Amino acid sequence: MSLLTGPGLALLIVVPLFLLAALRKSAQLAQHRGWLPGRLAGSAPGARGAGATATEELHALVYPSKRVQLEQRRIELVLRDDEQDGAPRRTGIDLDAGTARLPGGR
Repeated sequence: MSLLTGPGLALLIVVPLFLLAALRKSAQLAQHRGWLPGRLAGSAPGARGAGATATEELHALVYPSKRVQLEQRRIELVLRDDEQDGAPRRTGIDLDAGTARLPGGR
């Protein structure tokens, strides 16, 4: 009797799927607690996923200069660009042109 019939086939399919679901849930928990940088779901366009973040962290273990680059990227995400610093305006009303710029609008 073959193991790939009935219950054996079900276990062969269900167990790996269960393990993947448990791994994803533990990664989401680690991300929520701040142990894992990156985004797993609902990421903004242009944002890096958890796989890219994990690869870069492994790369940083081998090359110390990569660690400096990652820290600089995290700092730039936190810092805000103000109009006084030369950044483009985020909001505003231009009465001459008859336009209004709203945050998040393109």
